[in-house]
Amino acid sequence: MKGIKIIFWTLWRIWFYVVMAIPILIMFPFLILSIVSYKGYPYYFKMSRIWAKFILFGMGFYYIVKKEYRLDPKKSYMIVANHTSMTDIMLMLAIVRNPFVFVGKKELAKIPLFGFFYRRTCILVDRNCSKSKNEVFKQAQMRLSRGLSVCIFPEGGVPEDESLVLDTFKDGAFRLAIEHQIAILPITFADNKKRFSYSFFSGSPGVMRAKIHKPIETEGKLPIDRKALREATWEVIHNQLLEFNTKSDNSHPNTTL
Repeated sequence: MKGIKIIFWTLWRIWFYVVMAIPILIMFPFLILSIVSYKGYPYYFKMSRIWAKFILFGMGFYYIVKKEYRLDPKKSYMIVANHTSMTDIMLMLAIVRNPFVFVGKKELAKIPLFGFFYRRTCILVDRNCSKSKNEVFKQAQMRLSRGLSVCIFPEGGVPEDESLVLDTFKDGAFRLAIEHQIAILPITFADNKKRFSYSFFSGSPGVMRAKIHKPIETEGKLPIDRKALREATWEVIHNQLLEFNTKSDNSHPNTTL
């Protein structure tokens, strides 16, 4: 029985990269055209959402989204969420319609095909380099000035201890939000770690629950307030994770937002 599970999980991981590549190959010419100029980013973003949904459905995942708030298409947000799985990227793209850019670790740029577009559309950070972190702020400011939102996973990476509910948050997202006086939009992912964690021999098809919380406003806030904002955001996501962990959700999937 254990041998069968190992074979399943191995094929499961291979299939993930197959379904990741298929839509990129199909849309390749259009993706290339959309990244020639920053003006094409909204079109690239729409294709990214198609790519993300293709992967989720191709892996047998379906998502249930609870919303305390509907995003204003004319506003920019600092989007933050807990980070436990590579599928966090796909689920975020699937449930958020407002065009945004990810701030993500540069290691993902090494993934064949995916990495090509990742390097050209996301803000890459080397978390071991202070110069890289300063460049992130410049790049984020540029995107925000163009009316885009920014998405950061404020834990700074996926916690090595998978039993940890939620790691501490770093300051970057909250500093940027205050500087630009944009609202922080917390989002909680309940099941991504269970569905497709970074542990190789794990995962299965099934539901992915998410919740879009009410924004936390930063208007009038000063840099000194970023610790309070960080802790308030952490509490929102942490409490929701505890709530998700104590009850199951048998409602019907909501695949459009």
